[in-house]
Formats: sequence, structure tokens, C-alpha cells
Amino acid sequence: MNTTPELSKILLQSQLFICWATMPDTTSPSTPSPAQAILCFGVVIAIIAIGLFLFAIDLHSLMFLCLIWATVNARLLGHSSAGIRQLMSSAISRALPAIYIFILIGMVIASFMHSGTIATLMYFGLDWLSPGSFLAVGMLLCALMSMATGTAWGTAGTLGVVFIGIGGTMGIPLPIVAGMVVCGATFGDKMSPISDTTNLAAMSAETDLYRHIYSMLFTTAPSFLLALIIFTLIGLGYADGDFGGEEIGTIRQALSDTYLLYPLISLIPIFLLAILSIRRVPAEITMSLSVLAAVIIAVAYQGQSPVAVLNALWANTPGSTGIDSLNDLLGRGGISSMSWTLMLALMALALGGILHGAGFLSVLLAGIISRVQRVATLIATTICSGFVGNLAMGEAYISIILTCQLFRSKYEDQGMDKALLSRSVEEGSTLTTGLIPWTTAGAFYAATLGVPVLDYVPFAFFNYLNAFVSITMAALGIGLLSRKIDSSRQLTD
Repeated sequence: MNTTPELSKILLQSQLFICWATMPDTTSPSTPSPAQAILCFGVVIAIIAIGLFLFAIDLHSLMFLCLIWATVNARLLGHSSAGIRQLMSSAISRALPAIYIFILIGMVIASFMHSGTIATLMYFGLDWLSPGSFLAVGMLLCALMSMATGTAWGTAGTLGVVFIGIGGTMGIPLPIVAGMVVCGATFGDKMSPISDTTNLAAMSAETDLYRHIYSMLFTTAPSFLLALIIFTLIGLGYADGDFGGEEIGTIRQALSDTYLLYPLISLIPIFLLAILSIRRVPAEITMSLSVLAAVIIAVAYQGQSPVAVLNALWANTPGSTGIDSLNDLLGRGGISSMSWTLMLALMALALGGILHGAGFLSVLLAGIISRVQRVATLIATTICSGFVGNLAMGEAYISIILTCQLFRSKYEDQGMDKALLSRSVEEGSTLTTGLIPWTTAGAFYAATLGVPVLDYVPFAFFNYLNAFVSITMAALGIGLLSRKIDSSRQLTD
């Protein structure tokens, strides 16, 4: 069969498409219709959801397809190729300060591992455990570990696994223990200045990192306290259980054999990080000084090779304690460890730049919140949107970025602090991702802790109480960061 005519036809069509895609814009771009905005955004969601759930395609590849789709839609509205490139570049340029912090996060984590800072926290923290206080203290330790390392997953994979074993020997139902681990790990991850999701939310909402963390304290602290009280009361019922301390003793011995654990020296980096953060020293300076302090301690006190420590700032290597899960945790960090999240964030920011700059998000936003009449309702809608984003896309990173892109202009128009947006997005996205079986976080927790998501969800009190506390406080006008904002006032058009 002669395929030459068909091949020529395909080549001609390809050339026509390239000419159309690259031709200069001669007219002013038009505004998308509601139907166009829904179609454009809906296909983006579909690409991510179908690619993740049905074909297990990497998010970066899916984001590339989304960028192509958004570009074609922007071209149909009359935007030039140069104009579209500018939309993407502007969105990324606004996030450059947060990108610098992303790079520093990897170095902070790696240096804290080599200085013995994380090992010291684990060693002395595990000594606090007793049968009656197991759940409450376990939650506090998971929160502390997660704040220090910036990772809920690493905490669940180390302390979480240990607590599951201990809880089982004391007769505490494993779903309760798993819920406790998820609560503590998520709290620390959410509040840590070196957490990727915390920085991602602040970056996407275009607010200061410390302002974002300060905003979250209003709703996160009381939610955490409520969960802690509940676990304390539950734990009292198991006060007479047998304490399985053998596993804890093994971990503590491994840590003491590997590191020098004098707290007044090994905890200097984290104290420095905390003090400078409280004093509102710029995050870049705070993290850089903490890294330098940790490197000096690793070399001068822990006796490690300067070359090995400096190389770890780029790519850390697993520890050598003899316990695989502990080695994996101690091997976290390094600039290279942040590349997955950073590259995804850059691509998602570029996508958001097109969707926002071409008007798709503003048109879609008008349709979504046209019935939202109050500030408190807007905050509740933002939280629900983050949760729906997790349900649809199975990944908190994309949900955080897209929800911020979707609602940011509305918060700006209403004169609301951008930290309210970043806080609400975290409460809808970061906190709920571990409560959904098909998200990456839910799948990780279930596999690591050996407890199905739906079994531990009823006991992940903090993760869902936070949303209810936030919405209730917003309805009462509490924690809105500005006296000018009344939770009951009508939103303007």
C-alpha cells in the first residue's frame, strides 16, 4: 500500500500546527468563557488523575502534558508564544525566594543528621515512654521528630514503626497507634520551617514563610492540644500494659554507638534555628547559619570527615547503625533530595502562570465562589477545595499549588492576609492527604505502619479536627490576623 500521500498529509498538518503555534500575535488576547475555563482546568485535573491512578506515570511527565494543553488553550485565546513564556517566567520569578529556601532545606536536614542533632532528639525522646503515657508521649515525639527533620514520612518510617511494635506488645489496637503516629508526624511536618509542603504553601500563596507558620499557630495549636488530650485519655486505659522496651533499647544503643550525644553541643544547630526563627531573621540567613553550625559540630565534635560532611550537603548517604529503617532516616537530606519537589514546583508554577495569566483561573474562580457570601465561608471553601484536590489528584503538592493559584486573587481582592490562604490550603491539602487511601501519603502510611488507611482514619484526630477548628474560628472571627476583617461581612463582587 502506498503511504506516501498519507505521510505527506501528516507532515503538512504538523507544519501548519507549528506555524500556528509560533506565529506572532496580531490581536489582543480574548478572555476565556466559563465553558472554556472549566474545560481547560478539568482536562488538567483529568490528566493528573488518570495518569497517576491508571498508569502510574510520574507527576513531572504529567505536568509537561498539562503545560502543553494549557499553552494550546492560551494560543486559542490569542496569546503569543512569547507572551505565554512571559506568563510562565513571571510566576516562577515571584517564587525565587522560596526556591532558595528549598535548596537550603536539603542542606539543613543533611547537616543535622551528621551533627548528631536528630540522633540526640531520638535518643533522649525515646527514654520518656511509659505504658500510661505511651500514646501522648508518642505523639509528642513524632511531632518533635517531624519538626526537626521536616518530613512526616521519615518520622513514620522510623519512630512510627517502633511505636507500632511497642503498642502491639502493650495490647493497644494498632489503628489507634497508627492514628497517633500520623497525627504527630503531620503536625511536625506542617509546622516545620524546613518542610517542603510548608514552604510550598507559603511560596504558592506568595506570603512570608514565618508569617505562614505564625498564621497556622492560631488553628493548629488548639487542634493539636485537643488531639493530645484525647490520646492521653485513651492511653490511661492501657496503663497496666506490658512495656516492650527491647526495641527501644536496641535503637538507643545503636544511636549511642554511632554518635556523641551530649545535648548542649549536638542540639546547638536546632536551638540556633529556633532562636533565629523566633527573632524573625530571614529564613535564608537562619538556615545558612544553622548549616554552618551543624557542619562544624559534625567535624569537630562527631569526628567526621570534612569531605564527607560537605559532600552530604549535596547528596547524603545512609547511616551505619545496623538498623535499616534508622539508616534510611539518617541518610535523608542534601540538595539533591529536594530536586523532585523543586522541579515539580517549577513546572506547576509555570502551569499556574498560564492558567492565571490567560484568565482561566479568574473565570473559573468567579463560577466557584459566586455563591460564597462571607469571609468565613471563603476560608471553608478553600479548605474543602484542597481536600477535593487530594481526592482528585492523589498528591498534596499539586493540590497546594493549584488551590493557591485558584483562590489567591480573591483573597487579595478582599484585603485578606495571604497567610490566611496558605494556612487554609495546608489545612485542606497537607492535613488530609494521609486520610485518603489512594494518595501517595495514604499509601505510604498504610504500607509502612501495616495498618489500612480506613482503619486508622477515625483515630487521626488532629488531621480532621484542624479543619473544623479553623472553620469554627473563622466563623467566630478569631485568628483572621487583621482587625479589619469581619468573618460575617459580605464579600464584594
